[in-house]
Amino acid sequence: MTESELKEIVACGETSRVQFKELLDNHNSIAAEMVAMANSKGGKIIFGVKDKTGEICGLDYSAIQEIGNKIASIATDLVKPQIFITTEVVSVGSGENAKRVLVAEIEEGIAKPYKDTLGIIWIKQGGDKRRLTDNNEQIRLFQQSGLIYVDEMIVPNTDFSDIDREKVASYLSKIDGDEHSSEDVSQKICKNLNIVKDERLTLGGLLFFAKNPQKFRPAFCVKAVSFYANDIAGTEYRDSQDITGTIPKIFEETMDFFKRNLHHTQQGQDFNSTGILEISEIALQELVQNALTHRDYSKNAPVRVLIFDDRIEIISPGCLPNSLTIENIKMGNAVIRNNLVVSYASKLMNYRGLGSGIARAIKKQPDIQFENDKDGEQFKVAIPRRIF
Repeated sequence: MTESELKEIVACGETSRVQFKELLDNHNSIAAEMVAMANSKGGKIIFGVKDKTGEICGLDYSAIQEIGNKIASIATDLVKPQIFITTEVVSVGSGENAKRVLVAEIEEGIAKPYKDTLGIIWIKQGGDKRRLTDNNEQIRLFQQSGLIYVDEMIVPNTDFSDIDREKVASYLSKIDGDEHSSEDVSQKICKNLNIVKDERLTLGGLLFFAKNPQKFRPAFCVKAVSFYANDIAGTEYRDSQDITGTIPKIFEETMDFFKRNLHHTQQGQDFNSTGILEISEIALQELVQNALTHRDYSKNAPVRVLIFDDRIEIISPGCLPNSLTIENIKMGNAVIRNNLVVSYASKLMNYRGLGSGIARAIKKQPDIQFENDKDGEQFKVAIPRRIF
C-alpha cells in the first residue's frame, strides 16, 4: 500500500472493511473484529490511526513490533478456527517527521463461521460489528464453508402426502430405464432418493417432487416482468407473471415467458420459416437453469426475470459461492451449492451440471454481461437487446 492509497482510505473513514485503532488496547475486541471481517468480506485493521477523528498519529518501532506479534497471537489463539493475516508498514511523510502505521489484512474466510473464544459469531454491519443470532444467517455461513447443504435440510410441516408420486415415478424411470407408476413409489424409496428425511420432505425433494412447493416456500419462484422502456422503477408493463411449481415446471414457463415477450426475427432464413428468437434460446435455457439450480436457497427471495426495451436481466439470490469468480465460471469452473437440486436436475432437465452451461451460453450469445454483487448478495446476468 502506498502513502497516497493509505491517505485515501483514511479520508473515507471506517467502513465494513476498514477499522482504525490508535493502539492495541483490548485483545478480545481485536479478536471480535477479526472474526467479523473473516465472516464477512474481509478487511483491514489499521493501527496508528485515531478511530474518532481519523488522525494519523503513527507508531514507533517498538510499538509496531509489539502489535505485530500480538495480532498474530490473537489470530491464532482467540479466533476459532484460526485465521492467517498479513501485515505491512506504511510511512506517511518522510525523514524524521514520518509517521508509520501498521496495516493488518484479514481475508474473507473459507471456513465460516468463525467465532471468538466465547463461541460468539460476529459479522460486520457497516462500520460496526454485531453478534449473529439469526438462524438463517448462521445457516448461510455454514453453507459458504460447505459444512451443510441447504437443499438437504428438511422442510417443516411437510409429509409423504405432499409428494406427487407421478413425478417420483418419472424420476425412477429416468434412473433405471424401466417403466414405473405411482404405485411403485413408497416412503422407503423416497427416503433412499433423499426426497424424504425423518418423514418430512427435504428442500430439494420439495422443489422437484411436491404437489405444491410454494405452499411451504412461497418465495421460491420466478417473478417475471416485461417493462415498457428501460427503468425497473417504471409502473407500466406489458406482461407480468409469478411462475410457480416445481423447478422443471418453473423452467418451462420461464422460457415461455421469454418466447412471448421477446421478438422473433427472420435472421436470414426463408420467408416462410418460423422466426428465430432475438436472443439465443440456448443461451437463455442455460442461464435460467443455472439461476434455478445454483441460486442460494438459504435466502427467502425469488429469482427475478426482467425484460426491458434495451436488455433482459436474470437476477439470482446469492452471489457466487466460495471463491468462484466471473472469470472462473466463464472457463467452466463450478462449485456445487445445491447437491440434491443438481442431482435431480441432471435427470429431469436438459442439464449436465458440469460447469459447461455458462461457456455454452457465451458461445451462443457473446454479449452476455455478468455481475457478481457480493454486497447485495445477488448474481445478475444481462443481455442487450436490439432496439426495434
